Amino acid sequence: MSEQREADIKLPDPAELTQAVANIAERSQRLMSDFLARQTSQPQLGMADPMNVGQAFVEMMGRLMADPSKLVEAQVSLWSDYMKLWQNTARRMLGEQSEPVVSPEPSDNRFKDEAWQTNEVFDFVKQSYLLTARTVQSVVGQVEGLDEKTAKKVDFYTRQFVDAMAPSNFVMTNPQVLRATVESGGENLLKGLNNLLGDLERGKGKLAIKMTDLDAFKVGENIAVTPGKVVYQNDLIQLLQYAPTTETVLERPVLIIPPWINKYYILDLRPKNSLIKWLTEQGHTVFVISWVNPDEKLAGKTFSDYMFEGPLAALNAIKIATGQDKVNVAGYCLGGTLLATTLAYMAAKKDDRIASATFFATMVDFAEAGELEVFIDEEQLLSLEEKMNKRGYLEGSEMATTFNMLRANDLIWSFVINNYLLGKEPFPFDLLYWNSDSTRMPAAMHSFYLRNMYQLNNLKDPGGIEVGGVPIDLGTIKTPIYILATREDHIAPWKSAYAATQLYAGPVRFVLSGSGHIAGVVNPPPGKYPHWVGSGKSLPESADAWLASATQKEGSWWPDWQAWIEKIDNKRVKARQPGAGKLKAIEDTPGSYVKVRIV
Repeated sequence: MSEQREADIKLPDPAELTQAVANIAERSQRLMSDFLARQTSQPQLGMADPMNVGQAFVEMMGRLMADPSKLVEAQVSLWSDYMKLWQNTARRMLGEQSEPVVSPEPSDNRFKDEAWQTNEVFDFVKQSYLLTARTVQSVVGQVEGLDEKTAKKVDFYTRQFVDAMAPSNFVMTNPQVLRATVESGGENLLKGLNNLLGDLERGKGKLAIKMTDLDAFKVGENIAVTPGKVVYQNDLIQLLQYAPTTETVLERPVLIIPPWINKYYILDLRPKNSLIKWLTEQGHTVFVISWVNPDEKLAGKTFSDYMFEGPLAALNAIKIATGQDKVNVAGYCLGGTLLATTLAYMAAKKDDRIASATFFATMVDFAEAGELEVFIDEEQLLSLEEKMNKRGYLEGSEMATTFNMLRANDLIWSFVINNYLLGKEPFPFDLLYWNSDSTRMPAAMHSFYLRNMYQLNNLKDPGGIEVGGVPIDLGTIKTPIYILATREDHIAPWKSAYAATQLYAGPVRFVLSGSGHIAGVVNPPPGKYPHWVGSGKSLPESADAWLASATQKEGSWWPDWQAWIEKIDNKRVKARQPGAGKLKAIEDTPGSYVKVRIV
């Protein structure tokens, strides 16, 4: 038996091992030299706490120690649970059956390996971690006297710490990694170190975790391939017009405003899940804004510029291209926030070119903005603005890291295990390729957005912000509106999206989709996730009251939206070819703006 086990262990070739170690040493030395050179020219080391996390925890500990009885109670409870775990583990080692003291959530993929259940040692490690994590989070969550923002910050960073300390993240306490290390003779760790160095090199000294095979996809070749033309462009946008797939089309074109924080092609990843392609098949003339990936030359672009050079410029171009005054407009996430602002601006100017407005996973009332609130306070905004003012923009990778932290186990630690501990290459996945294709944001625009939306929540208040010299009042919007929220959204929580139903003056249809910020929107028919529709025309003030009376329908929400649009106006005309009108084609879709990558 011992001989068989030794035969299964792969011993690395000495010459290959020597070469690999030499290569690692050389790359490590170069990375360290580059890092030190950057610190000399742009010092960043120090004890600064731009996220103000330390102060939040100091305040939390002060409140906690003011009532030590709760801490003692938690410690006694944890000790009791540990004693049960010791007893259960001892019984298992003697061949008896015992129920677990604590179990991971069914959705927790960290403990899927069979050894976490069948091996007594790993089961003990798993349960002891889960017990400790539960106790730490419970103690922190029950501290009284903290203001709401401090409590959320403490809770969020406690979870970040707890997730980072999971036994699955370490070689000696992850059975899958230990198995791979034994079977490969440690080759997995050597490959993992090479992967780590590669990510550091690609991030120029900062860890840029590779989530997918970046060479497996190319925009315009195997993703974002729906045919069309770029028919207009300015400093901020390229306007894409897609080729029709039906002989006749609805008279009113559709304009989609994606968020400028991401590339538009999340709506055109592959033909099978492309909302853009599906819309052409339903008989729409589809226009999409493709935002520029800005650099320091666009540092002064404001939120007003994004409105004038974005949707308003696009509406002007669509009129020239198609001759149509009336357009159905949809905004996704930040694009929806800009759409709401634009609608109010147009209402003040008596401009009625937008015939209907659709909002995908959009907030206009930021009172309950979810966990992104953790990153918005005066100290953090001042630090961020200082960085942006030096460069002229917010680096896209910094924003991507923020979003990844919201789902750290899925978007950080799972790749640490796969890439660095198991030494594997990440799987080719179009969605994660898009997720890694981050964009910058101009300093002036992004500062205005963060302060006026997230920090001060001014957009919901009449006259709370001015754009283009016009006070913005969402209550003046009488355009028919379709709001889609997603039930598990961690970026635009569905109840926050629902709050907009109480702000507009016109007719509103609210639909709730299953899943989250991406999958709930990109859910092509027949649909992996269900959706919920209201039981009547009234929209109660409470989101919970709406859901209590809503009807669940299986499948995609897309056909529901199509029926809503056609009910407003279903007049059809001959299909329009991109570039055949007064606006000539500049280049083929997806255009050049979207192809600018920053990592």
